[in-house]
Amino acid sequence: MKRTHHCAQLTSADLGATASLVGWVDTIRDQGGIIFIDLRDRKGITQVKLEPTTNAALAEQLKHLKPESVIGISGTVARRPEGTANPSLPTGEVEVDATSLEIHNIADTPPFPLDDVGGDKVNEDLRLTYRYLDLRRPKMRKNLLVRHRAAKSIRDYFDAQEFIEVETPALFKSTPEGAREYLVPSRIHAGQFYALSQSPQQFKQILMVAGVEKYFQIARCFRDEDLRADRQMEFTQVDVEASFVTREDIYALFEGMLKKVWKDVLDVDIPTPFLRMPFVDAMNRFGVDKPDLRFGLELVDFSDTFKNSAFKVFQATVAGGGVIKALNAKGLSDITQGETKSFEDIAKSLGAKGLAYIKVEGGEWKSPIVKFFTDAEKAELTKRLNVEDGDIIFFAAAPWEKACAILGRLRLESAALLQKRGKLTLRSDDWKFLWVVDFPLMTYDEAENRYVATHHPFTAPVAEDAQFLDSNPKAVRGQHYDVVLNGMELGGGSIRIHQPALQKKVFEDVLKIPQDVVESRFGYMLKAFTYGAPPHGGIAFGLDRMVALLCGTTSIRDVIAFPKTQKGQDLMAQSPTPVTERQLKELHIGVVMPE
Repeated sequence: MKRTHHCAQLTSADLGATASLVGWVDTIRDQGGIIFIDLRDRKGITQVKLEPTTNAALAEQLKHLKPESVIGISGTVARRPEGTANPSLPTGEVEVDATSLEIHNIADTPPFPLDDVGGDKVNEDLRLTYRYLDLRRPKMRKNLLVRHRAAKSIRDYFDAQEFIEVETPALFKSTPEGAREYLVPSRIHAGQFYALSQSPQQFKQILMVAGVEKYFQIARCFRDEDLRADRQMEFTQVDVEASFVTREDIYALFEGMLKKVWKDVLDVDIPTPFLRMPFVDAMNRFGVDKPDLRFGLELVDFSDTFKNSAFKVFQATVAGGGVIKALNAKGLSDITQGETKSFEDIAKSLGAKGLAYIKVEGGEWKSPIVKFFTDAEKAELTKRLNVEDGDIIFFAAAPWEKACAILGRLRLESAALLQKRGKLTLRSDDWKFLWVVDFPLMTYDEAENRYVATHHPFTAPVAEDAQFLDSNPKAVRGQHYDVVLNGMELGGGSIRIHQPALQKKVFEDVLKIPQDVVESRFGYMLKAFTYGAPPHGGIAFGLDRMVALLCGTTSIRDVIAFPKTQKGQDLMAQSPTPVTERQLKELHIGVVMPE
């Protein structure tokens, strides 16, 4: 090693000692011929003092030195002159009087500032193009360290719980009924393809049949999806499966893991057990199955109130089996015309024909629809929504799920505007954990004219609901559970179907998957179940999302060393790229470019 200490290690206890340091030049300051360098490594910064006037060789070397150059120095640890100590640094009381300097590499001028303030103002594409420089910034180094500590905490926890870490294949078979996959052509088997694994789901269930009993893996997964702040095409998933467990066992196991991670990484004690909320309640109250509980603004159903309303839109909606839901965005009556137009566009994008709302200002209800409301209807709104001066009430008249989704989205937009105006405070360190449970096992797909699995087809039905699989699949709840934190789904899982007859029934009778397709895609799994599959269940959650929350950032790109852009590109390595005709020929495939 070329160092005796790292750059956050030396203190007044080391005065008079000889030290050798290596790192990057953070800053260079010339103070009357004496050169001061803040030398930085991944641990911190040490001030180095050089006097080139007494050392010709040193003076020649310093002529070429620039910030971000890589150097090594040796010298004696000395106390900083009185009044120059820096209490914000662990090394702030001392400096190294350097007697030798070795320049390992002279750096070009970086294309953007490498401090957090300046770096945060830079276009993200530029930062990703020079990701190796972006990762030198203190915030990004901290994010990588948090990720490391979180992963280590997870491994330590599951090891203590006697789980075995097992690696499963990244190359799997295509399962096109799931999310869009990345296909990998086979050179050996012409015309056949692997698919990059979207999840170790089937493998981990097979491991339960194999008698592993307690499995976990920090797995790399791949999905060819449109990217956004909380989604990447390749992501890291903490995958867990256990035999002979109930939902209660999984809740306790996972809460214990999160409690340990928060304590190990942030030194925060999160309370357990977590709140639990049925899916229907989450949708009714918050309009989404991953509610942010850091603020109120709950949705309220007024279908009974308006079933005989003079406002024909409301009356007809209820008569047609729909619902009337309302949201009081308290304190947001000062919404601008442009903001209102944005809300209306959001509602229309979710299937609404328009956006009905009432502003309450100066004791007056202002809206074209108010004239249709009776005093009794207005009184009911006032009472149940706690309507006060300065509020604005948004309505949704639609089928239940659509009405929930519309107001659920407007609830989040309202909170963002209230926060922008200083009327609402949402702290990133206000940890509101939640289990959302009792999801419907099946969802009816109008386009395909059949039921589809709400999550995946391996989820077991709630025991008392299984009798309705044939007569009314929509009424069957699944033994599924999602863990949610501050409006972000951290992960989800379920108790699985372990009986081959029931799994086959779900595939063929409920999901209407043809028998030959079931056999080709899942035949090996059904066969495995006939050799003694134990009851089992598990969970998987996104490590990237969890670390983003721990770091207080909204984008998982900030906690992944080398992420892709929203267009799925690696700007640093310039990928994806075309390949040669020879490569394509070896793989027995051709490329047809879109017009």
